[in-house]
Formats: sequence, C-alpha cells, structure tokens
Amino acid sequence: MEISIPSTQLATNPKPHTTYTISIRLPLRSFTLQKRFSEFLTLHSQLSSQASATPPISPPPKSYFSNSTHNLALAESRRVGLEKYLQTISSCSDPRWRDTSVWRAFLNLPSSVSAKSSIASNLHGTISSATSGPVTDLVVWLDMHRELKTQLHEARIQITRRDQAAGNTQVQHEASAQAKKSLVKAGTTIATLAEGLKKSGDDWGSQKLGEGEVRRRKDLVASARKEKESLEGLLSAMVAKAQVDAAMADKGALLGMGAAAANGSGKKAVGSGRVLGKETARTRELDNAGVLQLQQQMMREQDEDVSVLAAAVRRQRELGEQINQELVVQNEMLGMLDEDVTRVAGKVDVARKRVAKIS
Repeated sequence: MEISIPSTQLATNPKPHTTYTISIRLPLRSFTLQKRFSEFLTLHSQLSSQASATPPISPPPKSYFSNSTHNLALAESRRVGLEKYLQTISSCSDPRWRDTSVWRAFLNLPSSVSAKSSIASNLHGTISSATSGPVTDLVVWLDMHRELKTQLHEARIQITRRDQAAGNTQVQHEASAQAKKSLVKAGTTIATLAEGLKKSGDDWGSQKLGEGEVRRRKDLVASARKEKESLEGLLSAMVAKAQVDAAMADKGALLGMGAAAANGSGKKAVGSGRVLGKETARTRELDNAGVLQLQQQMMREQDEDVSVLAAAVRRQRELGEQINQELVVQNEMLGMLDEDVTRVAGKVDVARKRVAKIS
C-alpha cells in the first residue's frame, strides 16, 4: 500500500477550511480521500488509545495564532508533515497501529489490508520461500509477479554486463553465474504463479478471481516465461560463442606458430573467420552456432504467433457462421412478417369495401 498527500484544497462549507487530499494506492485499486487537519489530530489520539502506545511519529502541532486558509506556507508544511506521519505508520515494522479499526476507518481500507500490512516487512521472505506451495492470495500473487519482473531485469543486466566485459574472463564468469541464478529464481517463481492460477477456483475462497482476470494473469505468466526462455537462449549462445572463440584462438595460435616455424619468421598466419552476410544487431556478436540457435528460437516464436493467429481465424470463422445462421433466421422471420402483412392488407381491403357498401 502506497500513501501520499499530493495536494491541499480550500473548502468553504460550512466555513472556510483546508482539506488534505490523501492518495492511496492498493494492488487492485486506487482512490483519494479528503481530510481536515483536526481529523488527523483525532486519529492520533485514538491510535494512541486503541494501541496502548503512542505512534512512532506525531502529526504537526496545532497553531493557535495562524490559519492555514490564509497562510499557504503553514498549509504546505502541514501537508508534508501529515504525509510523513501516515507513511511512517504504514511502513513501521510494528503493525499495532495499522491493525486498529481507527486506522482502517480513517483511510477507508478493507479489513484484509491491515492483515497484509502487518506482514509487509516479511513479504520478501514470503516470496523467496513461496516454493512450498502455490500462491492463493491476490495481493501476494501480484507482489510475486513484481518480484519476477525484478529477477528477469537483473538477469538481463547481468547478460549485458557479460557481453560488455569482452576480454575479462573473470567478470564474464561472475556475470554468467549471477544471470543463471536470477533465471533459476525466475523459473521457480513462474512455476509458483502458474500453480496458484490453477488453484484459483478452489483454494482462493472469497477472493475467487473472475475469468477475465485469470486470463490476464495467465498472459502475464506466459509473457514472463517467454522472456525467461529468450534470456536463457541468449546466455547459452554467448557462452557457446565464448567457447568457440577460445578454441579458435588456440587453433590460430598453433597454426601461427607452425607457419612461423615453416617460414622462419615471427609473423603469424592470418586465419579466416566466419564470412558475414547481412548482419543485424542480434546476430552481429554471434558465431554460426549462436546464429543457428537464434534462428531456431525465432522460428519457434513465429510458430507460436501462427498458432495464435490460427486460433483467432477459427474464432472469426465460427463468429461468421453464427452470423450467417442468424441472418437465415431473420430472413425467415421477415418472410413470415411479409405474409402476415399481405394477409392483413387483404382483410383491410375487404372491410373497406363493406364499409363503402353500408355507407
């Protein structure tokens, strides 16, 4: 939960006073509240009473000689102090003030938020040890997904670091180890998130997800899995390229020594490397094996895209067939309506003739 007080407003009802706009961001929604300075003072007093302890920080003191409606500097200093007051209580390791009904009522929070806030300081440990079972909590699932994105970002940074450390074998090995570690963590997190979505209909209780939200989260997991596999392929290609380069360097050194001995000179023979065609940013640093692996990966991605496109075409075809059936039914109904109109028109003509005879 993120709390801030970005601005103040001047209200005139029932009399001029300053209100402070509290912005609250929860994992699933965001909203704002308007509170007066006196309400913060009441909150502080009630928190001290219910928690049997004074909060770790006090709100700004009340001013008896100045009014915030006429003193903008006073209103701004109070805004900063009240924002710090709320943020300190929200991030404090001691949850006793967040667990009170006064705190929840003041910020208009659901009862489940305080329970999650009380374990906020242990969230990282919860995410790290989540392999013991699937995640069946809405907020923890989203937090784990954010942690997953952090792991993938760290792996990408380490891969870039390895690529930039050309000629420094030790740095390359360290970067590769860190990248592999982050990718392994990411794989475990992806499996945990996917398993949690499988349990979303059974073990999530009152927090049962809708079908649309389940699909959205499955798409997030699939995208993360695809990104992880791409990073793993890139890292493997870089490692393979380094091994081939090392072998070619050893071979070149041996050939150079042989040529120098045969020619009686200290010049090395110039070896031929891979003949480059039309290079791109993705293939420029890869050897033949790396390019082949990259091509295979791109072909797999294209196959997946074609499968998705084929499914969309099938859905469009089914929709077209349903529209066609509906049009056939509508045409039949229009034909019946036309017959009814013709019959009624005939009856109206007969009735008109009879009226004419009577008149």
